[in-house]
Amino acid sequence: MTGTVEAETQANLAFRIDGRMVERLVNVGDRVSGGQLVARLDPTNEENSLRASRAELTAARARLTEARNNYQRQRELLQTGFTTRVRYDEATRTLRSAESAVDAAQAQVNLAETRLGYTRLEADAAGTVTARGAETGEVVQPGRMIVQVAREGGRDAVFDVPPTLKDRAPEHPVIEVSLTMDPKVRATGRVREVSPRADPVTGTFRVWVGLDEPPPGLRLGSTVTGRMEIGGGAATEVPASALTRSGGQPAVWLVDPQTQTVALRPVDVLRFDPARVLVGGGLETGDVVVTAGVQALRPGQKVRLLGQQSAAR
Repeated sequence: MTGTVEAETQANLAFRIDGRMVERLVNVGDRVSGGQLVARLDPTNEENSLRASRAELTAARARLTEARNNYQRQRELLQTGFTTRVRYDEATRTLRSAESAVDAAQAQVNLAETRLGYTRLEADAAGTVTARGAETGEVVQPGRMIVQVAREGGRDAVFDVPPTLKDRAPEHPVIEVSLTMDPKVRATGRVREVSPRADPVTGTFRVWVGLDEPPPGLRLGSTVTGRMEIGGGAATEVPASALTRSGGQPAVWLVDPQTQTVALRPVDVLRFDPARVLVGGGLETGDVVVTAGVQALRPGQKVRLLGQQSAAR
């Protein structure tokens, strides 16, 4: 079967905050390393917020120093009897409140520093950029994909497999994958994941095959051919021109040698291509199959064989 090479892991890199993107340093096809700067947001608002938070922290620390000095005086005066317990308790509460205010201001500074760091988007691992989602100058929302990175460290060959082949596959099969344009470039792999649901349009199941030590020629997006050995069974090969439909099911026209009339016979198609069809059930040895003009026939119609009769194999 034919498939494509994809990265085992793809990550969408996005900002955690909103803002106007002022720079994107990579494009599709570029290689990135872990920690490399990918894009930046306008940091003006976050820088102003950080300055305001640091100013509030400085003021809170000044109030704490004043409260601590007042507490020390009240404690000494209480010990010598020159102040009251009420004033001492008030100084204690003011000190505790000032300490809490400093802690809160420090937390705001930490948050502002973190938000300022979020204006820089960095790659978390090495890989190759495979898509971009925003351009410089756009106002982006949190979580919007800026670039998509196919991480290094694993390659998959991805195939859309029909259910008949999926059900006949052996347990833990070894898949041979080769480059379609150059079959000499090849690797082996094993099934890593099978989609639990069929595609609603094609009816096929997506299968991911993890490649073992793929050569450099198996690049991302390359078209590959996958081969797998399965147990053989009784089957009949007929020309593709013989296949038609009956009640929505595959069928072929059979010729009755006695009456020279035709009748539809439903068949089980295992595999097909533009030239031939492999039928797994519905035909028997000696059956005569119509291979030309099948769209013009009707049940019970008499036909004349051209040349020597050919029995289905």
